[in-house]
Amino acid sequence: MTVWKTSMRNFLAHKGRMALSAVAVMLSVAFVCGTLVLTDTMNTTFDKLFAATSADVTVSPKTAGTDDVPENGKPEALPASVVAEVAGADGVKKAEGAVVSMAVTLVDGHNKNLGSDTGAPTIASNWTENELRSMEITSGHAPRGPTEAMIDADTAEKHGLKLGDEVRTIAVTGDTRARITGIAAFTVTNPGAAVVYLETATAQQKLLGAPGVFTHISVTAEAGVGDTELKKNVASALGGSAAYKLQTQKEAAAAGKDSMGSFLDVMKYAMLGFAGIAFLVGVFLIVNTFSMLVAQRTREIGLMRAIGSSRKQVNRSVLVEAVLLGIVGSVLGVGAGIGLAVGLMKLMGAVGMELSTEDLTIAWTTPVTGLVLGIVVTVLAAYIPARRAGKVSPMAALRDAGTPADARSGWIRAALGLVLTGAGAAGLWATTRVDDAGEGSLYLGLGVVLTLVGFVVIGPLLAGAVVRVLGVVVLRLFGPVGRLAERNALRNPRRTGATGAALMIGLALVACLSVVGSSMVASATDELDKSVGTDFIIQSNTGQLVVPQAAEAIEKVPGIEHVTDYKVLAAKLTNPDGSTVDEHVTAADPTYPQDLRRKTVAGDLAKAYDADSMSVGSDYAALHRIEVGDEIAVAFKAGDTAKLKVAAITSDDTTVDQGAMYVNVTTAERHVAADRMPENMIMFASAEDGKEKEAYAALKSSLAEYPQYKVQNQADFKQDLKDQIGQLLNIVYGLLALAIIVAVLGVVNTLALSVVERTREIGLMRAIGLSRRQLRRMIRLESVVIALFGALLGLGLGMGWGASAQKLLALEGLGVLEIPWPTILTVFVASAFVGLFAALVPAFRAGRMNVLNAIATDG
Repeated sequence: MTVWKTSMRNFLAHKGRMALSAVAVMLSVAFVCGTLVLTDTMNTTFDKLFAATSADVTVSPKTAGTDDVPENGKPEALPASVVAEVAGADGVKKAEGAVVSMAVTLVDGHNKNLGSDTGAPTIASNWTENELRSMEITSGHAPRGPTEAMIDADTAEKHGLKLGDEVRTIAVTGDTRARITGIAAFTVTNPGAAVVYLETATAQQKLLGAPGVFTHISVTAEAGVGDTELKKNVASALGGSAAYKLQTQKEAAAAGKDSMGSFLDVMKYAMLGFAGIAFLVGVFLIVNTFSMLVAQRTREIGLMRAIGSSRKQVNRSVLVEAVLLGIVGSVLGVGAGIGLAVGLMKLMGAVGMELSTEDLTIAWTTPVTGLVLGIVVTVLAAYIPARRAGKVSPMAALRDAGTPADARSGWIRAALGLVLTGAGAAGLWATTRVDDAGEGSLYLGLGVVLTLVGFVVIGPLLAGAVVRVLGVVVLRLFGPVGRLAERNALRNPRRTGATGAALMIGLALVACLSVVGSSMVASATDELDKSVGTDFIIQSNTGQLVVPQAAEAIEKVPGIEHVTDYKVLAAKLTNPDGSTVDEHVTAADPTYPQDLRRKTVAGDLAKAYDADSMSVGSDYAALHRIEVGDEIAVAFKAGDTAKLKVAAITSDDTTVDQGAMYVNVTTAERHVAADRMPENMIMFASAEDGKEKEAYAALKSSLAEYPQYKVQNQADFKQDLKDQIGQLLNIVYGLLALAIIVAVLGVVNTLALSVVERTREIGLMRAIGLSRRQLRRMIRLESVVIALFGALLGLGLGMGWGASAQKLLALEGLGVLEIPWPTILTVFVASAFVGLFAALVPAFRAGRMNVLNAIATDG
């Protein structure tokens, strides 16, 4: 009970000094809890959506794939006669044929794309009673003829559409123009999909290309008939035919959830990874806080030991304070995490992915996880300072606070740090020497972890050297005040090292990712300059295939020398060594080698476009011992089997079309029926000499009615690549900002506690003539040099990581290493401003200190 009372008294007595550490715990716990609440809410949203949209039993073609956009742009279909067979099954109340396609684009009367730009699909369907499970018509009526359409209320509101406006549905089978006759609202949360309903016959003809067919059948059970029983009855009515796939509502909902599962898992674990980084940075803040508090209370602890407190009691007292700090910070973090999740949902809604707060899901495991993590991490971080407190002897009551640490332990720490750093450097060096990316990634991970830990351990040793150099370059410009700031930073290298290490971690990741991103852009740009010979690239950013009407418009553009088709077909390959492999084969026009220059290691690539010929990549050829002249049996998924002769082996030392196998489009057409032939995934066009500008403008004009496609010249393509990588890096930098904020709090806390620790010293300095302005400048300069110390370590370490990672990318064809010096220098300079910002409050408080009270203080 005495330990508890002592801990409570100390905690409440120093609650102001604990505040920033509590904020660090709160932010870290908030990130974890916010991530868990957000992903749980998204799971709930999709669970409700899939459950609401799934019929009691769904019948679909056995061959129906899971891809949103099938190869030929037309979903698999079953004949309308099956509807009658299913309707006759026992326990069936109603069977409705449905038509659904996600291989569509919806545009308004001004050719503006009405689809989501967040990755959510555009869905075209016929209206059935099954839709009433998740939709209700709020105005107008369902489509009754070929010129009528109904859209969802979210799309109508977002784009300002109303009854009577024109919309156009673009599919591979043609364009469908219709007037909006109805608007239907989701009765469950719509995560952002755009939905258009067409009259059934129109949907069949315009989405599937044939009358009297459906993509699936929605079956409703009679009262008292369970889904499992109904499924058996329907299967029996269909004669147990293997041509169909039957799913109960639960099975269909689970399949839909599985399709989203990988995306949600990646997002969840990526965000938790950044939360882990924030926790790691917070550890340094907590260690520093308790180390300084223990040092400041050395005399007090000595007195406790003198009057009978044991080492265990002193140790336990500090750990109890850590538990209290962890509880306070974690409880606040759980609440803040829920608020963060709501804020992220609002932010996602602003960019088009709607998540309703009505579906906000807070599982019992979320607050428990947050509390356990926060408390455990805080106690672990405080363990070393607590042990140090337990070692304080009763004689410390006679000495001043802040007794220097044991020099022997400092040398042991330095030796250990050097060993870890050396081992990590060896791991990074090994990364640059491997020939296999998988093996290299293990070395890279080991090198990153060991160098990070090594730099943290060796931080105090580095602080002494680096701060002196920074003092000469930066602080000496400010005269005696700068020298005082330098000496303050050097006074306790362990504290300076730990404070700088917190900032180091975040900046190391920023530098590493900047190097990797810049190298990827530079490598891809270099590869494009070497290999891409075409003038124009036409493709969709949303994964939509090039519809025939758009391809026809491209073919008719004046000033174009040639247009190249590029189609991808799924196939099963039987190799000369007897192995069978599922692969994708690229069917292209013979002009493609002009559009993309591929290095050939054997044979003649031009001959690969001869009848019944093909090429393979060098990695595939080496794996299956294939040589020019060998024959491969290619069983096209959408057609029959062709025996193709290998006419060329292309180098896989590239980033463009790596591993691609080429055949002539005409060869593929001989083995795949016309209605099963895939549409173009991408198209290439080259202008006649001297007509590049005119052809570029004409291509854009010809595709004005098809906003889902982008016409890019090589400069556009490179800029688009740069922008995509830049956007990804900006998201990562935004997530890393939390760790950097926690690190800044660490600098603030270190300075604040340092000011308290040096109260008498500050009073004496003021008494002998140091002005308030000089005092504040001294503290600001101390903060700046600590921030720059952390920045130097972080940026240097991060560039080493990035350079090693680039060597692995080189194995995948990204062979250019580029250091983004403008970014590195900007971050370094920004670190100085971070130091200035962190010192504002501590410097202000120091400047307001009463001189006489400061001199009289006991420390």
